[in-house]
Amino acid sequence: MPKATAVWLVENTSLTFDQIADFCKLHPLEVKGIADGEVAAGIKGANPISTGQLTHEEIEKAQKDPNHRLKIAPPKVRLPEIKTKRGPRYTPVSRRQDRPNAILWLLRNHPELKDAQIMRLVGTTKTTIQQIRDRTHWNSASLSPLDPVTLGLCSQIDLDLEVQRAAKDRPAAPVGEGGQTLLPADVSTSPDYQAPEEEEEYGGYGAQRRREEEERAEADSVFAKLKSLKGPEDEEEE
Repeated sequence: MPKATAVWLVENTSLTFDQIADFCKLHPLEVKGIADGEVAAGIKGANPISTGQLTHEEIEKAQKDPNHRLKIAPPKVRLPEIKTKRGPRYTPVSRRQDRPNAILWLLRNHPELKDAQIMRLVGTTKTTIQQIRDRTHWNSASLSPLDPVTLGLCSQIDLDLEVQRAAKDRPAAPVGEGGQTLLPADVSTSPDYQAPEEEEEYGGYGAQRRREEEERAEADSVFAKLKSLKGPEDEEEE
């Protein structure tokens, strides 16, 4: 109530028109009209001190210094911020027919996403997601995977955020799986150590030596067969 506050300040303080106009967000001529009785004639003044907008000390300070601008008093009671629970995403009516295609795309390209994440992205139900996953949806035969970002059902930022959350929730692979590790030197150099088949097949000095021996044996057997095929005339010519 800016005019009601200005009426009270005009009637009960010696503040300048500019000070009152600055505090009440009015024009100085409006404040002058209030003082002359030409503006806000039927408005009852509202005490800004009782409403907690100003303090006596602030008004006295402004009355002593015409250049001082009134400042709103800080609130005595601070209400805690209420966090509203985010509801399901609203999908326009024109886009609702595209939701099954978007769900199919998410299930194929991001199988790590949970049903709750898909529900947040597309604005669907868990039953619909399960039907599309089990191919029991009434329109499963004509569904085609389409990107929900392209369809306008969600933004790329929201999709990336949900994918990152799903990656964080994914359990880490146990140590020792997913790759070979080097054995300690005392184990690999031991006389009793026998290289595994994989190591003999793909590398190592022993494996290379074995391959050379096998190739040499094959070559000798080939030459022996050729020699046996030669007749006595061939031997005399030699």
